[in-house]
Amino acid sequence: MGKITGFKEYGRELPEKTPAKDRVKNYNEFVGMYPPQKLNEQAARCMNCGIPFCHNGCPLGNVIPEFNDAVYKKNWEEAYQILSSTNNFPEFTGRICPAPCESACVLGINKPPVAIEEIEKHIIEIAYEKGYVKAYNPILKTGKKVAVVGSGPAGLAAAAQLNKVGHEVTVYERDDRAGGLLRYGIPDFKLEKTVVQRRVEVMKESGISFQFNTEIGKDIPAQQLVDSFDAVVLAGGSTIPRDLPIPGRQLKGIYFAMQFLKQQNKNVAGISFTEDEISAKDKNVVVIGGGDTGSDCVGTSNRQGAKSITQFELMFQPPKERTINMPWPQYPMLLKTTSSHEEGCERYWAINTKEFIGDADGNLTGLRISEVEWEKDFLGRPVKFTEIAGTERVIPCERVFLAMGFLNPQYEGMLEQLGVKLDGRHNVDAIEGKYKTSVEKVFAAGDMRRGQSLVVWAISEGREAARKVDEYLMGHSSLESKDAINLFEDVI
Repeated sequence: MGKITGFKEYGRELPEKTPAKDRVKNYNEFVGMYPPQKLNEQAARCMNCGIPFCHNGCPLGNVIPEFNDAVYKKNWEEAYQILSSTNNFPEFTGRICPAPCESACVLGINKPPVAIEEIEKHIIEIAYEKGYVKAYNPILKTGKKVAVVGSGPAGLAAAAQLNKVGHEVTVYERDDRAGGLLRYGIPDFKLEKTVVQRRVEVMKESGISFQFNTEIGKDIPAQQLVDSFDAVVLAGGSTIPRDLPIPGRQLKGIYFAMQFLKQQNKNVAGISFTEDEISAKDKNVVVIGGGDTGSDCVGTSNRQGAKSITQFELMFQPPKERTINMPWPQYPMLLKTTSSHEEGCERYWAINTKEFIGDADGNLTGLRISEVEWEKDFLGRPVKFTEIAGTERVIPCERVFLAMGFLNPQYEGMLEQLGVKLDGRHNVDAIEGKYKTSVEKVFAAGDMRRGQSLVVWAISEGREAARKVDEYLMGHSSLESKDAINLFEDVI
Protein backbone atom coordinates (compact mmCIF):
# COMPACT_ATOMS: atom_id res chain seq x y z
CA MET A 1 0.00 0.00 0.00
CA GLY A 2 1.02 3.61 -0.48
CA LYS A 3 1.34 4.29 3.25
CA ILE A 4 1.49 1.19 5.41
CA THR A 5 0.97 3.12 8.67
CA GLY A 6 -1.84 5.32 7.33
CA PHE A 7 -4.57 3.57 9.31
CA LYS A 8 -2.67 4.42 12.49
CA GLU A 9 -2.02 8.04 11.63
CA TYR A 10 -5.37 9.21 10.26
CA GLY A 11 -8.91 8.91 11.54
CA ARG A 12 -12.00 8.55 9.41
CA GLU A 13 -13.29 11.89 8.16
CA LEU A 14 -16.15 12.62 5.80
CA PRO A 15 -16.55 15.69 3.57
CA GLU A 16 -18.38 18.67 4.99
CA LYS A 17 -22.10 18.99 4.44
CA THR A 18 -24.13 22.14 3.96
CA PRO A 19 -25.82 22.90 7.32
CA ALA A 20 -29.34 21.48 7.60
CA LYS A 21 -30.97 24.91 8.01
CA ASP A 22 -29.52 25.96 4.66
CA ARG A 23 -29.81 22.80 2.59
CA VAL A 24 -33.55 22.38 3.21
CA LYS A 25 -34.08 25.57 1.20
CA ASN A 26 -33.32 23.76 -2.08
CA TYR A 27 -33.02 20.33 -3.69
CA ASN A 28 -29.32 20.45 -4.48
CA GLU A 29 -26.78 17.88 -3.38
CA PHE A 30 -25.18 19.11 -0.17
CA VAL A 31 -22.23 16.77 0.49
CA GLY A 32 -18.97 18.47 -0.44
CA MET A 33 -15.70 17.07 -1.72
CA TYR A 34 -12.46 16.37 0.13
CA PRO A 35 -9.60 18.82 -0.25
CA PRO A 36 -6.73 16.99 -2.04
CA GLN A 37 -4.78 16.38 1.17
CA LYS A 38 -7.80 14.91 2.97
CA LEU A 39 -8.55 12.59 0.06
CA ASN A 40 -4.94 11.43 0.15
CA GLU A 41 -5.16 10.76 3.90
CA GLN A 42 -8.44 8.86 3.67
CA ALA A 43 -7.05 6.62 0.92
CA ALA A 44 -3.96 6.06 3.09
CA ARG A 45 -6.17 4.52 5.81
CA CYS A 46 -6.67 1.43 3.63
CA MET A 47 -4.64 -1.36 5.25
CA ASN A 48 -2.44 -3.87 3.51
CA CYS A 49 -4.61 -6.65 4.93
CA GLY A 50 -3.99 -10.26 4.02
CA ILE A 51 -7.58 -10.92 2.97
CA PRO A 52 -9.49 -7.79 1.87
CA PHE A 53 -12.98 -8.68 3.06
CA CYS A 54 -14.29 -5.50 1.43
CA HIS A 55 -14.19 -7.42 -1.89
CA ASN A 56 -16.68 -9.88 -0.48
CA GLY A 57 -18.80 -7.21 1.16
CA CYS A 58 -19.32 -5.42 -2.16
CA PRO A 59 -21.93 -7.10 -4.41
CA LEU A 60 -19.87 -5.96 -7.39
CA GLY A 61 -16.58 -7.29 -6.04
CA ASN A 62 -14.93 -3.88 -6.40
CA VAL A 63 -11.12 -4.07 -6.19
CA ILE A 64 -10.99 -1.62 -3.34
CA PRO A 65 -7.44 -1.77 -1.88
CA GLU A 66 -5.95 -1.36 -5.34
CA PHE A 67 -7.96 1.75 -6.22
CA ASN A 68 -7.24 3.21 -2.78
CA ASP A 69 -3.54 2.71 -3.44
CA ALA A 70 -3.85 4.45 -6.81
CA VAL A 71 -5.71 7.36 -5.19
CA TYR A 72 -3.00 7.73 -2.56
CA LYS A 73 -0.38 7.87 -5.31
CA LYS A 74 -2.55 10.30 -7.32
CA ASN A 75 -2.67 7.87 -10.25
CA TRP A 76 -6.17 9.00 -11.21
CA GLU A 77 -6.46 7.19 -14.52
CA GLU A 78 -5.33 3.94 -12.95
CA ALA A 79 -7.81 4.42 -10.08
CA TYR A 80 -10.60 5.00 -12.59
CA GLN A 81 -9.66 1.96 -14.68
CA ILE A 82 -9.61 -0.28 -11.60
CA LEU A 83 -12.94 1.02 -10.33
CA SER A 84 -14.74 0.96 -13.67
CA SER A 85 -13.57 -2.60 -14.35
CA THR A 86 -16.18 -3.86 -11.89
CA ASN A 87 -18.62 -0.96 -11.53
CA ASN A 88 -20.35 0.66 -14.51
CA PHE A 89 -21.77 3.55 -12.48
CA PRO A 90 -19.57 4.62 -9.53
CA GLU A 91 -21.19 8.07 -9.65
CA PHE A 92 -24.43 6.42 -8.46
CA THR A 93 -23.04 4.02 -5.87
CA GLY A 94 -20.65 6.69 -4.59
CA ARG A 95 -23.67 8.76 -3.62
CA ILE A 96 -26.50 6.42 -2.63
CA CYS A 97 -25.00 3.05 -1.70
CA PRO A 98 -25.21 1.99 1.98
CA ALA A 99 -21.64 0.74 1.50
CA PRO A 100 -21.71 -2.91 2.60
CA CYS A 101 -18.02 -2.89 1.66
CA GLU A 102 -17.35 -0.60 4.63
CA SER A 103 -19.16 -2.98 6.97
CA ALA A 104 -16.73 -5.69 5.83
CA CYS A 105 -13.62 -3.49 6.06
CA VAL A 106 -10.96 -5.17 8.23
CA LEU A 107 -10.09 -1.84 9.83
CA GLY A 108 -13.72 -1.69 10.96
CA ILE A 109 -13.14 -4.48 13.49
CA ASN A 110 -11.89 -1.98 16.06
CA LYS A 111 -11.82 1.39 14.30
CA PRO A 112 -14.08 3.36 11.94
CA PRO A 113 -13.76 1.76 8.50
CA VAL A 114 -12.16 3.28 5.44
CA ALA A 115 -14.45 5.85 3.73
CA ILE A 116 -14.70 3.66 0.62
CA GLU A 117 -17.92 5.15 -0.73
CA GLU A 118 -16.62 8.72 -0.66
CA ILE A 119 -13.32 7.72 -2.26
CA GLU A 120 -15.27 5.96 -5.00
CA LYS A 121 -17.27 9.13 -5.68
CA HIS A 122 -14.09 11.18 -5.85
CA ILE A 123 -12.46 8.79 -8.32
CA ILE A 124 -15.33 9.02 -10.80
CA GLU A 125 -15.78 12.77 -10.46
CA ILE A 126 -12.05 13.33 -11.04
CA ALA A 127 -12.27 10.92 -13.99
CA TYR A 128 -15.05 12.98 -15.58
CA GLU A 129 -13.11 16.18 -14.92
CA LYS A 130 -9.95 14.81 -16.53
CA GLY A 131 -11.77 13.32 -19.51
CA TYR A 132 -11.17 9.66 -18.71
CA VAL A 133 -14.86 8.74 -19.03
CA LYS A 134 -15.41 8.27 -22.73
CA ALA A 135 -17.94 6.64 -25.02
CA TYR A 136 -17.10 3.08 -26.01
CA ASN A 137 -18.36 1.99 -29.40
CA PRO A 138 -16.73 -1.35 -30.25
CA ILE A 139 -15.35 -1.75 -33.75
CA LEU A 140 -16.26 -5.43 -33.99
CA LYS A 141 -20.02 -6.00 -34.07
CA THR A 142 -21.71 -9.34 -33.52
CA GLY A 143 -24.80 -8.62 -35.56
CA LYS A 144 -26.97 -9.66 -32.62
CA LYS A 145 -29.75 -7.40 -31.33
CA VAL A 146 -30.75 -7.26 -27.66
CA ALA A 147 -33.68 -5.43 -26.10
CA VAL A 148 -33.43 -4.26 -22.49
CA VAL A 149 -36.75 -3.43 -20.82
CA GLY A 150 -36.28 -0.86 -18.06
CA SER A 151 -33.63 1.83 -17.70
CA GLY A 152 -32.97 1.59 -13.98
CA PRO A 153 -29.50 0.61 -12.73
CA ALA A 154 -29.94 -3.07 -13.66
CA GLY A 155 -31.12 -2.27 -17.19
CA LEU A 156 -28.44 0.37 -17.75
CA ALA A 157 -25.70 -1.98 -16.51
CA ALA A 158 -26.92 -4.79 -18.75
CA ALA A 159 -27.08 -2.44 -21.74
CA ALA A 160 -23.57 -1.09 -21.13
CA GLN A 161 -22.06 -4.55 -20.84
CA LEU A 162 -23.86 -5.97 -23.88
CA ASN A 163 -22.83 -2.96 -25.96
CA LYS A 164 -19.25 -3.45 -24.79
CA VAL A 165 -19.00 -6.82 -26.56
CA GLY A 166 -20.53 -5.59 -29.80
CA HIS A 167 -24.24 -6.34 -29.55
CA GLU A 168 -26.77 -3.82 -30.82
CA VAL A 169 -28.72 -2.71 -27.75
CA THR A 170 -32.06 -0.91 -27.47
CA VAL A 171 -33.37 0.15 -24.07
CA TYR A 172 -37.13 0.55 -23.65
CA GLU A 173 -38.43 2.81 -20.89
CA ARG A 174 -42.07 3.61 -20.12
CA ASP A 175 -41.18 6.96 -18.51
CA ASP A 176 -40.06 9.98 -20.50
CA ARG A 177 -36.43 9.80 -19.39
CA ALA A 178 -33.87 7.17 -18.43
CA GLY A 179 -32.90 6.16 -14.92
CA GLY A 180 -35.84 4.37 -13.32
CA LEU A 181 -35.79 5.06 -9.58
CA LEU A 182 -32.48 6.88 -10.03
CA ARG A 183 -34.45 9.45 -12.01
CA TYR A 184 -37.87 9.49 -10.39
CA GLY A 185 -37.46 7.83 -7.02
CA ILE A 186 -34.31 9.14 -5.36
CA PRO A 187 -34.54 12.87 -4.54
CA ASP A 188 -32.21 15.35 -6.21
CA PHE A 189 -30.66 16.30 -2.90
CA LYS A 190 -29.18 12.80 -2.78
CA LEU A 191 -28.58 12.33 -6.50
CA GLU A 192 -28.87 15.29 -8.83
CA LYS A 193 -30.34 14.25 -12.16
CA THR A 194 -27.52 15.91 -14.09
CA VAL A 195 -25.41 13.04 -12.77
CA VAL A 196 -27.81 10.49 -14.23
CA GLN A 197 -28.17 12.31 -17.55
CA ARG A 198 -24.41 12.69 -17.88
CA ARG A 199 -24.04 8.90 -17.85
CA VAL A 200 -26.99 8.37 -20.20
CA GLU A 201 -25.36 10.70 -22.74
CA VAL A 202 -22.14 8.66 -22.60
CA MET A 203 -24.19 5.52 -23.25
CA LYS A 204 -25.95 7.13 -26.19
CA GLU A 205 -22.58 8.17 -27.65
CA SER A 206 -21.52 4.54 -27.23
CA GLY A 207 -24.25 3.48 -29.66
CA ILE A 208 -26.96 2.37 -27.23
CA SER A 209 -30.46 3.35 -28.36
CA PHE A 210 -33.14 4.52 -25.93
CA GLN A 211 -36.86 4.45 -26.66
CA PHE A 212 -38.86 6.39 -24.07
CA ASN A 213 -42.60 6.62 -23.35
CA THR A 214 -42.85 3.01 -24.46
CA GLU A 215 -44.40 0.40 -22.20
CA ILE A 216 -43.85 -3.16 -23.35
CA GLY A 217 -47.10 -5.06 -23.14
CA LYS A 218 -49.07 -1.90 -23.80
CA ASP A 219 -47.47 0.20 -26.54
CA ILE A 220 -45.61 -2.78 -28.02
CA PRO A 221 -46.90 -6.36 -27.59
CA ALA A 222 -44.41 -8.39 -25.56
CA GLN A 223 -44.23 -11.19 -28.13
CA GLN A 224 -43.45 -8.70 -30.89
CA LEU A 225 -40.40 -7.60 -28.90
CA VAL A 226 -39.24 -11.20 -28.47
CA ASP A 227 -39.72 -11.88 -32.19
CA SER A 228 -37.78 -8.75 -33.18
CA PHE A 229 -34.66 -9.35 -31.07
CA ASP A 230 -32.16 -12.14 -30.53
CA ALA A 231 -32.50 -11.77 -26.75
CA VAL A 232 -34.54 -9.73 -24.29
CA VAL A 233 -33.51 -8.65 -20.77
CA LEU A 234 -36.35 -7.82 -18.38
CA ALA A 235 -35.14 -5.22 -15.88
CA GLY A 236 -38.34 -3.45 -14.98
CA GLY A 237 -37.86 -3.50 -11.22
CA SER A 238 -40.14 -4.32 -8.32
CA THR A 239 -42.83 -1.68 -8.71
CA ILE A 240 -45.90 -2.82 -6.76
CA PRO A 241 -45.80 -1.04 -3.37
CA ARG A 242 -46.84 -2.66 -0.10
CA ASP A 243 -50.17 -1.17 0.99
CA LEU A 244 -51.73 -0.66 4.41
CA PRO A 245 -55.36 -1.85 4.08
CA ILE A 246 -56.79 -0.62 7.35
CA PRO A 247 -60.02 1.33 8.01
CA GLY A 248 -59.96 4.77 6.39
CA ARG A 249 -57.52 3.85 3.62
CA GLN A 250 -59.76 5.62 1.07
CA LEU A 251 -59.34 9.04 2.69
CA LYS A 252 -57.71 11.88 0.76
CA GLY A 253 -54.17 12.62 1.92
CA ILE A 254 -52.73 9.08 1.92
CA TYR A 255 -50.13 8.35 -0.76
CA PHE A 256 -47.54 5.78 -1.66
CA ALA A 257 -44.03 7.15 -1.23
CA MET A 258 -43.21 6.89 -4.92
CA GLN A 259 -46.24 8.98 -5.89
CA PHE A 260 -44.85 11.76 -3.71
CA LEU A 261 -41.18 11.41 -4.64
CA LYS A 262 -41.70 11.01 -8.37
CA GLN A 263 -43.89 14.08 -8.54
CA GLN A 264 -41.38 16.19 -6.62
CA ASN A 265 -38.54 15.03 -8.87
CA LYS A 266 -40.62 16.13 -11.85
CA ASN A 267 -41.23 19.49 -10.16
CA VAL A 268 -37.50 20.00 -9.70
CA ALA A 269 -36.87 19.08 -13.34
CA GLY A 270 -39.64 21.37 -14.58
CA ILE A 271 -41.60 18.44 -16.02
CA SER A 272 -45.38 18.79 -16.05
CA PHE A 273 -47.72 16.12 -14.70
CA THR A 274 -51.46 15.56 -14.85
CA GLU A 275 -52.09 14.36 -11.29
CA ASP A 276 -53.17 16.68 -8.48
CA GLU A 277 -50.14 18.12 -6.73
CA ILE A 278 -49.12 16.35 -3.53
CA SER A 279 -47.89 18.90 -1.03
CA ALA A 280 -46.63 18.56 2.53
CA LYS A 281 -46.55 22.32 3.11
CA ASP A 282 -48.02 23.29 6.50
CA LYS A 283 -49.21 19.72 7.04
CA ASN A 284 -48.64 17.28 9.88
CA VAL A 285 -46.85 14.52 7.98
CA VAL A 286 -46.46 10.89 9.02
CA VAL A 287 -44.12 8.61 7.10
CA ILE A 288 -44.87 4.93 7.67
CA GLY A 289 -41.76 2.88 7.02
CA GLY A 290 -38.26 3.27 8.43
CA GLY A 291 -36.07 2.57 5.40
CA ASP A 292 -34.29 4.78 2.90
CA THR A 293 -37.46 5.54 0.95
CA GLY A 294 -39.11 6.73 4.15
CA SER A 295 -36.05 8.89 4.83
CA ASP A 296 -36.40 10.40 1.34
CA CYS A 297 -40.01 11.31 2.16
CA VAL A 298 -38.80 13.00 5.35
CA GLY A 299 -36.20 15.07 3.48
CA THR A 300 -38.69 16.05 0.78
CA SER A 301 -41.34 17.00 3.35
CA ASN A 302 -38.82 19.21 5.13
CA ARG A 303 -38.05 21.01 1.89
CA GLN A 304 -41.72 21.49 1.14
CA GLY A 305 -42.27 23.16 4.51
CA ALA A 306 -44.19 20.56 6.52
CA LYS A 307 -45.60 21.66 9.86
CA SER A 308 -44.34 18.51 11.57
CA ILE A 309 -42.81 15.24 10.40
CA THR A 310 -43.08 11.92 12.21
CA GLN A 311 -41.71 8.60 11.03
CA PHE A 312 -43.18 5.32 12.27
CA GLU A 313 -41.64 1.88 12.03
CA LEU A 314 -43.50 -1.27 13.02
CA MET A 315 -40.27 -3.09 13.88
CA PHE A 316 -38.33 -2.51 17.10
CA GLN A 317 -35.46 -0.03 17.21
CA PRO A 318 -32.22 -1.56 15.85
CA PRO A 319 -29.09 -1.54 18.02
CA LYS A 320 -26.47 1.19 17.57
CA GLU A 321 -23.56 -1.25 17.49
CA ARG A 322 -22.97 -4.82 16.37
CA THR A 323 -24.37 -7.55 18.59
CA ILE A 324 -23.26 -11.16 18.97
CA ASN A 325 -25.83 -12.03 16.32
CA MET A 326 -24.31 -9.57 13.81
CA PRO A 327 -20.58 -10.39 13.80
CA TRP A 328 -18.06 -8.77 11.48
CA PRO A 329 -17.85 -8.97 8.46
CA GLN A 330 -21.60 -9.51 8.00
CA TYR A 331 -23.69 -6.49 7.04
CA PRO A 332 -25.24 -5.37 10.34
CA MET A 333 -28.80 -4.14 10.78
CA LEU A 334 -27.97 -1.10 12.90
CA LEU A 335 -29.76 2.12 13.76
CA LYS A 336 -29.28 4.47 10.83
CA THR A 337 -29.69 8.21 11.16
CA THR A 338 -29.72 9.81 7.73
CA SER A 339 -29.12 13.39 6.65
CA SER A 340 -32.90 13.78 6.28
CA HIS A 341 -33.41 12.84 9.92
CA GLU A 342 -30.81 15.45 10.88
CA GLU A 343 -32.95 18.07 9.16
CA GLY A 344 -35.88 17.46 11.49
CA CYS A 345 -38.05 14.44 12.23
CA GLU A 346 -39.56 12.63 15.20
CA ARG A 347 -38.87 8.89 14.94
CA TYR A 348 -40.76 6.11 16.70
CA TRP A 349 -40.30 2.35 16.59
CA ALA A 350 -42.68 -0.53 17.41
CA ILE A 351 -45.72 1.49 16.34
CA ASN A 352 -48.77 -0.14 14.79
CA THR A 353 -51.06 2.07 12.70
CA LYS A 354 -54.62 0.80 13.22
CA GLU A 355 -56.89 3.32 11.50
CA PHE A 356 -56.88 6.39 9.28
CA ILE A 357 -59.31 9.01 10.59
CA GLY A 358 -60.97 11.66 8.46
CA ASP A 359 -63.53 14.46 8.42
CA ALA A 360 -66.96 14.64 6.79
CA ASP A 361 -65.39 15.69 3.47
CA GLY A 362 -63.21 12.60 3.31
CA ASN A 363 -59.95 14.33 4.20
CA LEU A 364 -57.37 12.68 6.45
CA THR A 365 -57.18 14.31 9.88
CA GLY A 366 -55.46 11.77 12.10
CA LEU A 367 -54.11 8.29 12.81
CA ARG A 368 -55.12 5.79 15.45
CA ILE A 369 -51.95 4.06 16.62
CA SER A 370 -50.71 1.81 19.39
CA GLU A 371 -47.35 0.68 20.69
CA VAL A 372 -46.36 -2.96 20.32
CA GLU A 373 -43.92 -5.37 21.92
CA TRP A 374 -41.99 -7.86 19.81
CA GLU A 375 -41.18 -11.45 20.62
CA LYS A 376 -37.74 -12.39 19.21
CA ASP A 377 -36.05 -15.69 18.44
CA PHE A 378 -32.63 -16.74 19.75
CA LEU A 379 -30.90 -14.74 17.01
CA GLY A 380 -32.77 -11.56 17.88
CA ARG A 381 -35.05 -11.76 14.85
CA PRO A 382 -38.70 -10.70 15.14
CA VAL A 383 -41.29 -13.46 15.52
CA LYS A 384 -44.55 -11.73 16.38
CA PHE A 385 -45.82 -8.64 18.14
CA THR A 386 -48.51 -7.93 20.69
CA GLU A 387 -50.18 -4.62 21.40
CA ILE A 388 -49.25 -2.91 24.66
CA ALA A 389 -52.41 -2.22 26.63
CA GLY A 390 -53.23 1.42 27.29
CA THR A 391 -51.02 2.81 24.50
CA GLU A 392 -53.71 3.36 21.86
CA ARG A 393 -54.12 7.00 20.91
CA VAL A 394 -54.98 9.34 18.03
CA ILE A 395 -52.47 11.79 16.61
CA PRO A 396 -53.18 14.67 14.20
CA CYS A 397 -52.11 14.07 10.62
CA GLU A 398 -53.10 15.43 7.22
CA ARG A 399 -50.53 13.64 5.04
CA VAL A 400 -49.38 10.02 5.18
CA PHE A 401 -46.68 8.59 2.95
CA LEU A 402 -46.54 4.80 2.81
CA ALA A 403 -42.89 3.73 2.48
CA MET A 404 -43.10 0.09 3.45
CA GLY A 405 -41.27 -1.40 0.51
CA PHE A 406 -42.29 -3.19 -2.67
CA LEU A 407 -43.91 -6.58 -3.15
CA ASN A 408 -43.09 -7.66 -6.69
CA PRO A 409 -42.98 -6.52 -10.32
CA GLN A 410 -46.10 -5.57 -12.23
CA TYR A 411 -47.56 -8.73 -13.74
CA GLU A 412 -50.28 -7.21 -15.91
CA GLY A 413 -49.06 -6.40 -19.39
CA MET A 414 -45.57 -7.58 -20.32
CA LEU A 415 -45.08 -10.46 -17.89
CA GLU A 416 -48.63 -11.70 -18.36
CA GLN A 417 -48.30 -11.63 -22.15
CA LEU A 418 -44.97 -13.44 -22.05
CA GLY A 419 -46.27 -16.04 -19.62
CA VAL A 420 -42.99 -16.14 -17.70
CA LYS A 421 -42.87 -18.36 -14.67
CA LEU A 422 -42.93 -16.57 -11.31
CA ASP A 423 -41.33 -17.69 -8.07
CA GLY A 424 -42.97 -17.99 -4.67
CA ARG A 425 -42.65 -14.24 -4.05
CA HIS A 426 -44.17 -13.40 -7.45
CA ASN A 427 -40.85 -12.23 -8.87
CA VAL A 428 -39.71 -13.46 -12.28
CA ASP A 429 -38.29 -16.95 -11.83
CA ALA A 430 -34.86 -16.83 -13.48
CA ILE A 431 -32.63 -19.68 -12.40
CA GLU A 432 -29.99 -18.44 -9.97
CA GLY A 433 -26.71 -17.79 -11.74
CA LYS A 434 -28.21 -18.16 -15.21
CA TYR A 435 -30.71 -15.30 -15.29
CA LYS A 436 -32.76 -17.08 -17.95
CA THR A 437 -36.53 -17.17 -17.60
CA SER A 438 -38.92 -19.94 -18.58
CA VAL A 439 -39.39 -18.25 -21.97
CA GLU A 440 -36.82 -18.81 -24.71
CA LYS A 441 -34.57 -15.80 -25.43
CA VAL A 442 -35.87 -13.93 -22.35
CA PHE A 443 -33.66 -13.12 -19.36
CA ALA A 444 -34.34 -11.16 -16.16
CA ALA A 445 -32.22 -9.07 -13.82
CA GLY A 446 -32.45 -6.67 -10.89
CA ASP A 447 -35.36 -6.23 -8.52
CA MET A 448 -37.68 -7.89 -11.02
CA ARG A 449 -35.73 -11.12 -10.48
CA ARG A 450 -34.40 -10.97 -6.91
CA GLY A 451 -36.91 -8.65 -5.24
CA GLN A 452 -36.38 -5.12 -4.00
CA SER A 453 -32.78 -4.45 -3.12
CA LEU A 454 -29.92 -1.98 -3.36
CA VAL A 455 -28.72 -0.03 -6.39
CA VAL A 456 -25.36 -1.79 -6.11
CA TRP A 457 -27.10 -5.17 -6.31
CA ALA A 458 -29.09 -3.99 -9.33
CA ILE A 459 -25.87 -3.07 -11.15
CA SER A 460 -24.40 -6.45 -10.24
CA GLU A 461 -27.51 -8.21 -11.53
CA GLY A 462 -27.39 -6.30 -14.81
CA ARG A 463 -23.74 -7.18 -15.34
CA GLU A 464 -24.25 -10.86 -14.58
CA ALA A 465 -27.34 -11.10 -16.77
CA ALA A 466 -25.43 -9.48 -19.65
CA ARG A 467 -22.74 -12.13 -19.39
CA LYS A 468 -25.34 -14.91 -19.54
CA VAL A 469 -27.02 -13.28 -22.55
CA ASP A 470 -23.65 -13.00 -24.28
CA GLU A 471 -22.94 -16.68 -23.62
CA TYR A 472 -26.39 -17.57 -24.95
CA LEU A 473 -25.86 -15.60 -28.15
CA MET A 474 -22.20 -16.38 -28.82
CA GLY A 475 -21.51 -19.65 -26.97
CA HIS A 476 -18.93 -17.93 -24.78
CA SER A 477 -18.32 -14.51 -23.21
CA SER A 478 -15.37 -12.25 -22.55
CA LEU A 479 -17.35 -10.16 -20.06
CA GLU A 480 -16.11 -10.08 -16.49
CA SER A 481 -17.56 -12.76 -14.21
CA LYS A 482 -18.11 -12.91 -10.47
CA ASP A 483 -16.92 -16.53 -10.34
CA ALA A 484 -13.77 -15.45 -8.51
CA ILE A 485 -15.89 -13.61 -5.96
CA ASN A 486 -18.09 -16.66 -5.46
CA LEU A 487 -15.01 -18.82 -4.98
CA PHE A 488 -13.78 -16.40 -2.35
CA GLU A 489 -17.12 -16.66 -0.56
CA ASP A 490 -16.82 -20.46 -0.56
CA VAL A 491 -13.36 -20.25 1.01
CA ILE A 492 -14.46 -18.04 3.91
